[in-house]
Amino acid sequence: MRLDALLADAARRLAETSPTPRLDARLLARHALGVSETWLIAHGRDAIEAEQATRIEALIDRRAAGEPVAYILGAREFYARVFKVTPDTLIPRPETEHLIEAALECLANRPALCVLDIGTGTGCIAITLKLVRPEWTVTAVDLSPATLAVARENGAALGAEVAWLESDLFAALGGQRFDLIVSNPPYVASADPHLTQGDLRFEPATALASGPDGLDTLRAIVKSAPTYLEPPGWLILEHGYDQADAVGSLLRDAGFKDSFLIRDLAGQARVSGGRLDACPEA
Repeated sequence: MRLDALLADAARRLAETSPTPRLDARLLARHALGVSETWLIAHGRDAIEAEQATRIEALIDRRAAGEPVAYILGAREFYARVFKVTPDTLIPRPETEHLIEAALECLANRPALCVLDIGTGTGCIAITLKLVRPEWTVTAVDLSPATLAVARENGAALGAEVAWLESDLFAALGGQRFDLIVSNPPYVASADPHLTQGDLRFEPATALASGPDGLDTLRAIVKSAPTYLEPPGWLILEHGYDQADAVGSLLRDAGFKDSFLIRDLAGQARVSGGRLDACPEA
């Protein structure tokens, strides 16, 4: 069989499970063969060896069963860098890059900062902030030791000096204070049917779901953040498309000023934040 014919068949198989079947087929073929996109184009009319076809088809089978491409490849690009991902970590999404941009804009003129990333996952937020602003001191926490191990590996591979800490939200931070707290926490309602569909079936539920309305973790972060922020400090959070009003109210009720909302390229509400100008009264 020719390579291009095999790829066409693979794309047809993936059409029922993937919104990007042709792209998925080519990414998986490149991974199976250890070649570039240019190589695939140049050799599309070549006959493919049986052993090569078997390797490609094994990966296509996994994707056809719904397994995310990022888990099959073991990597996902975020903010122009490649991060290792495993089933212990949430897969980085391009929408989260809006959180990075918001953090960089809100603190553009403040050189030496202490930053906290809550629920770091792959470490993509913490690592990106550290690499873009190397003068910042960045701490990242996660409840899962297995997840933290992946984050540490990504930090080492990308040369980012981040303090990694196992912690349930703020529990292990003692009296530390930060100029910026960021988080992409779980924010899906626990009974949301999407959790049992598509790629989400394979991602860790603890990184996705958070209570009946999806707001449990967001509430906990907003409630406790003032204790750990050094005024004027910023709290910036990713959330669901239908949670902007709720998160905005949480921020205002907790004493945050200059609250803002950022929408993604599809026009969906994605990131909210605010500034704390004074420490909470004891």
